[in-house]
Amino acid sequence: MSRHAVCLTFDFDAMSVMVARGLKSPTPVSRGEFGAAAVPRILALLDKYRIKASWFVPGTVVKTYPDHCRRIIGAGHEIANHGWTHATPASLAPEKEEADLVRASEAIAEVTGRSPRGYRSPAWDLSPVTVDLLLKHGFLYDSSMMGHDHHPYFARRNDVVPDEEPIQFGETTTLVEMPVSWSLDDFPHFEFMRFKDVVFPGLANAALVLENWVHDFEYMARTEEWGCLTYTFHPFVIGRGHRMIVLERLICSLLERGAHFLTMEEAAERFRTRAAAEALRA
Repeated sequence: MSRHAVCLTFDFDAMSVMVARGLKSPTPVSRGEFGAAAVPRILALLDKYRIKASWFVPGTVVKTYPDHCRRIIGAGHEIANHGWTHATPASLAPEKEEADLVRASEAIAEVTGRSPRGYRSPAWDLSPVTVDLLLKHGFLYDSSMMGHDHHPYFARRNDVVPDEEPIQFGETTTLVEMPVSWSLDDFPHFEFMRFKDVVFPGLANAALVLENWVHDFEYMARTEEWGCLTYTFHPFVIGRGHRMIVLERLICSLLERGAHFLTMEEAAERFRTRAAAEALRA
């Protein structure tokens, strides 16, 4: 972690986002289907710049598009656990959450030949037992929380969060947290969605969003000796033509500024090694 690292991550949700919200008619399904159409163009772009990325794929999508997942693995990328469906863990009973976690890992292992080492919660909404489950099932890292912008850290469990009293922080675990941000996610900037009680306007100017994304890396490079910045993309969002152009511009801008691209598994391992060395020096 001696350099300024970047993790490009892709949540290959396909239609699972829409299905989890009860949108199962042909048009919402086709909207998710575009994500599968966009996967090859994203893989081609990553190959052009010899970048390895991390792909978070729900189990139902792994089963729907096994050949796409094999292409992702065949190109040298990481596939990590993104739940069985796109239901948030916070909405599930603990037994259901664990069963879905295991089922998704098994689906990934069938395609990749090994269990995933990373996890990202659908909609970034963990339950009180998610960290315990990830530790129980041998995960190296989670990428669902937002306690920093470019420093990985070790996740806590069993925080006590009263309504009107100070928070009591729980135990620090060995699970590496690779933090994320909605500002570094393509979905809220670009994706228009309309529900009964809310509208996500999306459809922002991609060039202006690119400026934000580059500036976050510049800030890390100016202020930190090391760090790891995570960008989150969705094939059915970033895969549109004008956004693919912006994604390539982002990659080129980061390369020009000395970014070192890692998979999340690589970055988490390097952080853990660095943290162990710092602990020995303390």
